[in-house]
Amino acid sequence: MLILVRSSLLALDHANKTGVYTVLRDLGSPQFQTNTAARLSEIFAGQRRDKFDLSAVAAIDPQLTSPPQIDANGMLRLVGFFPAGPQQLNFDLAFAPVDGQWRLFGISAGLGQSTTPAKKPPPKPRSVPKKQEAE
Repeated sequence: MLILVRSSLLALDHANKTGVYTVLRDLGSPQFQTNTAARLSEIFAGQRRDKFDLSAVAAIDPQLTSPPQIDANGMLRLVGFFPAGPQQLNFDLAFAPVDGQWRLFGISAGLGQSTTPAKKPPPKPRSVPKKQEAE
């Protein structure tokens, strides 16, 4: 599951950075491939314009918000986020079984408010007044 999440989001990251969506499309299921590269470029234009960087998914472990599920149509759905401070990368991925492999069927990724409590920084040391020594 980790490989499916990471490889899909990194493929989207590469497509957004290069403006070339053919590899992302070609990695998908036949249903996903009905999207043209131009259509995928339109769908993700905002992320590309905002220089949305997904590269952190290569190093941070995702957290699923619900257990992996296979729906009545045989699709695998993975929903979760990558924690990253006050904002997090949320994802919702669907995969179709194709020739014994899970292939991308649907993809959604975006920034949202963190649902995990932010770690508090350690308290700053307070200065303690020096003792006045009597002479």
